[in-house]
Amino acid sequence: MRSTGITRTQSAAFWAAWLGWTFDGLDGFMYALVAKPFVTELMGKGASEAEIVAKASLIQAVFLIGWACGGAVFGRIGDRLGRSKTLTLTILLYASFTGLSFFAQAWWHLLFFRFFAALGIGGEWAAGSALVAETLPKKYAHWASALLQSGYVSGMIGAALAVGLLSHYPPRYVFLVGVMPALATLWIRRHVPEPAEWHGERASNDVPPMSALFKRPVLRITLMTFGISAIALTSVWALLFFGTQVVLKTPEAMLLPGSAKAELVRNVTIVYCLWNIAGNFFSAAIAKAIGYQWAFTLLFIGAFFTYFFGFREASSLQSVTFALNATFFFSSGVFALFPMYIPPLFPVLLRTTGSGLCYNLGRLTAAVGTVFGGVFASKAGGPHLAIWYAGFLYIPGAILTLFAPSLKHEDQISNVEPIPA
Repeated sequence: MRSTGITRTQSAAFWAAWLGWTFDGLDGFMYALVAKPFVTELMGKGASEAEIVAKASLIQAVFLIGWACGGAVFGRIGDRLGRSKTLTLTILLYASFTGLSFFAQAWWHLLFFRFFAALGIGGEWAAGSALVAETLPKKYAHWASALLQSGYVSGMIGAALAVGLLSHYPPRYVFLVGVMPALATLWIRRHVPEPAEWHGERASNDVPPMSALFKRPVLRITLMTFGISAIALTSVWALLFFGTQVVLKTPEAMLLPGSAKAELVRNVTIVYCLWNIAGNFFSAAIAKAIGYQWAFTLLFIGAFFTYFFGFREASSLQSVTFALNATFFFSSGVFALFPMYIPPLFPVLLRTTGSGLCYNLGRLTAAVGTVFGGVFASKAGGPHLAIWYAGFLYIPGAILTLFAPSLKHEDQISNVEPIPA
């Protein structure tokens, strides 16, 4: 690591955040892969498909609300208590409640457990991204951001593998896999100290009130990061949640037995996750070449066209998988830029509060979109249309990105004057 200029402590901080991202992907995505069969089991044979889809969508919506709340609550804790400590707390929280989902006996039990798991997942994003932004040399920021997001996608692949391996068991068994992240907290607490930048600010200044996010000079950053995040999150969660349902609705998939369907979902998921990883590094390369602002604009435009042409119809398994691969390349590539873009825009002692709140509040709009999409999909022609309509959000998104704050990692906004408490 010395030849790269990265110390052992910096490396440990990065890999701690990467593990947190990976476990986010694992615990956050596994429900989307087993939502319908698990909710069907919990509601019993008398439930109609429309009722099952509606309840499954509601659970996902509440999960996204919990994610948003966790970003705000643990963002505040991260600025007061520290990044490493908060990272540990959030991982323990979502690992515990993901495991407890195994014991759900009614659909509202699962809703309860998913909400509390989401609190931890939402809080981890802000703590992990701030930890890396404050420790890793700035010249590696673009590639570190892509690697962090690839950690989340690696967790999604892990969820798909777990669903495939446990396809002969009831879907609840998948959630036992989500307990494993708790073991990582022992290593994090031992090897990952708090960043010196945070220590220095915390020792000499009070943590500003949350209201400082809505006052100048931070207000513009707050509004812009929320707007861009909300559009990106609402669109991509429509893709994540309804994509599996689109695959299972294809004529080829409907002819398969249950275990073969699970295997198909696993394989399709792994392939589009690999395209996602490729999109992450493509996004990082674009941002490094032309800057974050124009990279966001180009990616939003690319995402719109892939959604528009990919999900107008869902005629065959081949066309659906091609559409999923293309849309994930662009739409999820956007998220590869967020970890090292959003936190440095905020002052140090508002960093996890600001990035956690603004990024994760976008999940509230995603929650509304999921519920609306579930109702719409059950009445208007299938889940592919829920994805198709969500893609139109990228049009105002592309316009909004033209006004996004610029960020050069050689001259970050992390050293702005402290905001009075």
